[in-house]
Amino acid sequence: MLKHISIRNFALIERVEVDFSAGFSVITGETGHGKSVFLGAISVLMGQRSDAKAIREGADRCVIEGCFDISGFALQGWFEENELDYDCECIVRREVAATGRSRAFVNDTPVSVAQLKELGARLMDIHSQHQNLLLGDAGYQLRVLDVLSGNKAQLDEYKALYDEYRSLNSELKKLKETLEGSRRDEEWLRFQLDELQAAALVDGEVETLEEEIRELSHAEDIQAALYGACTAIDSEGGSLLQALREGAAALSRISSHYSAADELAGRLENCYIELKDCCSEMEQRAGRVQYSPDRLEFVERRLALIYDLQKKHRVETVAALLELAAGFASRLDNIECGDDDIKALERRIAALEKELAKKAAVITEVRKASAQQLQSEMVAILVNLGMPMIRFEVAFAATYGFTPQGCDAVTFLFSANSSSAPQPLCDVASGGEMARVMLALKSLVASSTNQPTLIFDEVDTGVSGVLAERMGRMMQQMGRADRQVLSITHLPQVAALGARHYKVHKEETANGTVTDIVELGQLERVHEIAQMMSGEQLTDAAINAANLLLSQS
Repeated sequence: MLKHISIRNFALIERVEVDFSAGFSVITGETGHGKSVFLGAISVLMGQRSDAKAIREGADRCVIEGCFDISGFALQGWFEENELDYDCECIVRREVAATGRSRAFVNDTPVSVAQLKELGARLMDIHSQHQNLLLGDAGYQLRVLDVLSGNKAQLDEYKALYDEYRSLNSELKKLKETLEGSRRDEEWLRFQLDELQAAALVDGEVETLEEEIRELSHAEDIQAALYGACTAIDSEGGSLLQALREGAAALSRISSHYSAADELAGRLENCYIELKDCCSEMEQRAGRVQYSPDRLEFVERRLALIYDLQKKHRVETVAALLELAAGFASRLDNIECGDDDIKALERRIAALEKELAKKAAVITEVRKASAQQLQSEMVAILVNLGMPMIRFEVAFAATYGFTPQGCDAVTFLFSANSSSAPQPLCDVASGGEMARVMLALKSLVASSTNQPTLIFDEVDTGVSGVLAERMGRMMQQMGRADRQVLSITHLPQVAALGARHYKVHKEETANGTVTDIVELGQLERVHEIAQMMSGEQLTDAAINAANLLLSQS
């Protein structure tokens, strides 16, 4: 739960430091003094969208930091999944620069806004006034029912199968489209494959053929050069080989008198062997080099064929052509066995549909059982909140096909009068009735979840008198020792029930208009509640009434 919050340079807030505790606390203040600004800062801290326009004028950034006690709320798993250090005291910080750039940190470790928002949803539920509109959202109604049903394990099993089901259907659709396209192109595919197979391509042959064509085109020059080199090395007029042999022999004759002669003679002998071998190889190569017009023509035609195929298919290597041929062959094979693949996939999908139907039926049973309990609990709560003739029902309808949540469409039906048949809640409930219904739902959800903090922003709008007190009592009960409930309210009956009372106010300073929030002492609290009843002019009657309200809290 939220223990401390620090806000700097957010809208009209220059600097605010506030401590909070468990239980039920209230926040009051005149309209326009900044209660929504304070709530907005908390929302940004919890991962909601940030806006550079919210930065206080003249500041280069705003910083919002919250200290949370998260012991006993089973959040270790989330921290492990996100590779974050877990500690019973969690520090969450959000910084927004004037450029619009936002940074978020959990225990001084940078996190994404998505991670921050996910953590925020686990730490805090902020009920703003516009959230009453969610009561008209069928998806929200179903989520509330699922929370109360405690069917997360069944939903997770179903969802895993549903994801596989969707994946297989996507695969089936793609396979059918590919097969249909291949069948349209079958004749073209066969022609392309036949052409490539007829070419009998061999990877790397272009390089070999290009080298051969260079040799054939210059055969006479190559042969002449090879023979010329041999003649230069070994000819009757002056043989380098003979000279090397004679030199080696001369050195050998003096080896007994000159120690270096043996080494030099050996080196000359090695040169003689290498040069003789080189000369022999050149003679052999010269003998093999033959000018062949027919072979030259064949190689030129072969290269032209390969070049044409490369140009046609817009590739640069024979390897790429071979890969294309393999692809054409694979597509043709798929045409031949595609129907079998489709039937096999359809059998797998049919089997999955049976499993999904079974699991969806179990989920529906659990939901319907929970819906019966929800109906009776909601009626009991709403009767206490001033609706003696209330009728609240949960209507079920089957969806068309499977959805990620099962096969149920849920609608909350409502009637405040015995003479009117229940109709969809959002169609018939007034603003005050919607507020009471939402508070009743929140109280039931709170008892089924392990969420540390609940914040209500004027959830009591549209009610007064004894109903306001009853709504306050409900929030007071929700704010038990291990949970924190904060209520922003304009009603003195609610404000008097808080264990701690905070006031948001606006004042003029040397730096301009600023909003501040402070915790009220006992006397300050009496005056605040009295002003909420009587206005700016405090009367003894209002003070006495305020003291009475506080004494009954």
